[in-house]
Amino acid sequence: MTTSQSAKRTGGIPRGLSQTGPVLFSYGFRPFFLGGAVWAFTAMVLWLAALSGRLDIAGEYGVFSWHAHEMLFGYASAVLAGFLLTAVPNWTGRLPVSGWPLFGLFLLWLVGRLAFLASDAIGVRAAVALDMLFMPALLFICVREVVAGRKWNDLKVITGLLALTLANAAYHYEVIASGQPDRAYRLAIAAYVGLIMVIGGRIIPSFTRNWINRLGRKDFPVPFNSFDTAAIVTGVVALGLWVALPESRITAAGGVIAAAVHTVRLSRWRGWTTFSEMLVAILHVAYLFVPLGFLAIALSAIDIIDAKSALHVVTIGTVALMMLAVTTRATRGHTGRDLTASPMTTLSYGLMVLCALARPAAGFLPDHAPVLYTLSGALWLAAFALFIVEYGPMLVRTRRKI
Repeated sequence: MTTSQSAKRTGGIPRGLSQTGPVLFSYGFRPFFLGGAVWAFTAMVLWLAALSGRLDIAGEYGVFSWHAHEMLFGYASAVLAGFLLTAVPNWTGRLPVSGWPLFGLFLLWLVGRLAFLASDAIGVRAAVALDMLFMPALLFICVREVVAGRKWNDLKVITGLLALTLANAAYHYEVIASGQPDRAYRLAIAAYVGLIMVIGGRIIPSFTRNWINRLGRKDFPVPFNSFDTAAIVTGVVALGLWVALPESRITAAGGVIAAAVHTVRLSRWRGWTTFSEMLVAILHVAYLFVPLGFLAIALSAIDIIDAKSALHVVTIGTVALMMLAVTTRATRGHTGRDLTASPMTTLSYGLMVLCALARPAAGFLPDHAPVLYTLSGALWLAAFALFIVEYGPMLVRTRRKI
């Protein structure tokens, strides 16, 4: 059956691996992983230039609001899209969005990025309207596939994507209304961490089990059970408290409890057995920042560390490091490469870990903050430069025969 015939049978958006046109748009991970990495690099260059006073970005919208938005809803949303457009078909057993429909979705994402750079010319509200096209479109596609495939357990992932879509709208509203999108960005970060708790609980023990099995051992991770469910619920409650009451002692207590529970959860996956293969081990390192992030939230709630330091523990350590781990593994797997981390890949992981430590350290060392800001930015740029150099060619070339 051809792709067009499949589309006629199922209705709506055509699906199926495109056999014509650029390889880049043959599968969802290709354009969005590459586009997300390029934008992570470009947006950081622009941000550092703006901080130094050499460039004015986003005009009336505000450069600080633009920076946070483009990390959360520019870079991170692209990586999430690439992952979901690849993973959801595997979960549901349905064909992936590919070819022209995939190109159209990627174009919506790209238009949103360019709109804010041109917001002085087109107006802030027009830029906002263009940016808000992508997330609902991605949500529609994922809902459609999950419902059509009757994979009701995957509605947890859809809930996280819905929260991100609402957070994007709320972010724009708060920026225009007050210039302080504090609650909206906390909601967005909470949604990403929630997705990591849910999806990480699937892929980390699974990949770890596969690795241990390859070595001929039987000391497998503990499979998903009621403890994992309790851990996710505990984490969601702690995140909800942080979104609503970031400076409350109740939030601090919730963060400490969630940190302890997720530390135990991580230990059940036996990550220490995987350090001979960094492509697996980095998933455990990234998940370690989940309890560290909860602890940072707790300490911030009682004024032991500043809110921005806590924020960057979560955004860089939990979200960006996990996304780098997932994009490298998924790219290698789906393009027919060996599932092993090259020296360049391992270096990119190390740079991102250092970035996750350097940026929050600025809150503890205010006299050295300018140096730490520059250092963290340089580490971020180096990590993504390595990804683009090594994985960019994989993403635009045909799959290797294996």
